[in-house]
Amino acid sequence: MLTKILIVDDDPDIRDVLKLTLSEENYTVIEAQDGEEALKAINTKSPDLVLLDYKIPKMDGRQVCRQIKRDLLLRHLPIIMVTGKGDINDRVDGLDAGADDYVVKPFEPKELLARIRMVLRRTQIDLEANPLTRLPGNVSIINELTKRIENKSLFAVCYVDLDKFKAYNDKYGFEHGDEVIRETARILIRSAQKYGSAEDFIGHIGGDDFVVITVPDTADNICQEIIDEFDGAVPEFYNEKDRDNGYIVALDRKGNEQRIPLLAVSIGVVTNEARKIEHVAQIGEIGAELKCIAKSQEKSNYVKDKRRDK
Repeated sequence: MLTKILIVDDDPDIRDVLKLTLSEENYTVIEAQDGEEALKAINTKSPDLVLLDYKIPKMDGRQVCRQIKRDLLLRHLPIIMVTGKGDINDRVDGLDAGADDYVVKPFEPKELLARIRMVLRRTQIDLEANPLTRLPGNVSIINELTKRIENKSLFAVCYVDLDKFKAYNDKYGFEHGDEVIRETARILIRSAQKYGSAEDFIGHIGGDDFVVITVPDTADNICQEIIDEFDGAVPEFYNEKDRDNGYIVALDRKGNEQRIPLLAVSIGVVTNEARKIEHVAQIGEIGAELKCIAKSQEKSNYVKDKRRDK
């Protein structure tokens, strides 16, 4: 798959030079000439990296960078800030706004390409984004949990899992199953944005398993919002007959007909409010146990760990 790079600069000559430089590595180039165009291109064309000039119209590079890094779905998009030769303050401001690296105009093409390769390599190692949802994967999830444990932060880790998803996938096919996964990701993002904060983290463990990392004070509201939104969306995933029945008909391994209820969401919430958590594996073990309890209730629900250290 070709790597897509968004060039954001109001000078067409600079964009032409950058396009020529990037053509050496066969990158696919997307262009924008101001901050608003840049944000639109990021949301519609999903670039893998942004080369962002600091001084652009409508929104400067720092403002664009901050807006990207505040977005839960985009915050891991790598940004290289392009600044003028003597503008040390622009470089500092760009890095403070969340840029991953910077280059100075006039730039040396070989150095620029090396920096792009380095940032892409580092992002790939750190992020391992799920190709379906573009949410960060297991490496990033582990890093985020480790950081919060080491910082002794109060946290709530919400393990989100879909019930009856395999039966749905078998009947409706992978294309429809993928759309359920994507819509679930959107619901998690909207719920965290509504009740959480910019510090919250959403990851895609794989398949129909997700994680939302927040703080204990907001976990209940986020979980309930996820359940309400998901249950509201579920009927749209089915045809009229299955929707009216409230189940799908499927065969078990012995060929016997079964009635499988519609999709539901189960959430297990692990917190360190009342117990000491010292390693990531501990969080995973507790989360798996809580999810099993939630799944046993045959409807969308969440179970929060309330046990205390003795």
